[in-house]
Amino acid sequence: MFFSKQQPDLEIIIGPESTIRGDITSKGTVRIDGGFEGVLAADCVIIGEKGGVTGDSTVRQMIVGGRIVGNIRASAGVDIQRTGNVCGDIFSTHLCIADGGKFDGRSTMQRTKEISFKGEETATEAG
Repeated sequence: MFFSKQQPDLEIIIGPESTIRGDITSKGTVRIDGGFEGVLAADCVIIGEKGGVTGDSTVRQMIVGGRIVGNIRASAGVDIQRTGNVCGDIFSTHLCIADGGKFDGRSTMQRTKEISFKGEETATEAG
């Protein structure tokens, strides 16, 4: 895992024998070991090895050990572990795929304002 910040408090757990349909919004960590279908917005999402998500997610960070079918927008990053499987597009500043992890989609690496500014400054100096 490449995240250096401590994860926020665990607020929601979807157990291995549970399936939830609908929308989830949380300012904390959501752990999914069962099934979830819908729109997911949280600070941190952890999909366990047996967990599955169908739907789009907007998060600060996501750790995928199970399967997600849907697009991911992550402001800090996405970590696809060796057992993880992502089918969808990822929009993030960081992406880590462990050996054995699967990713089928497009990745758009978004730049922070600081990186964009340095790029503009360098272009101005060169011109």
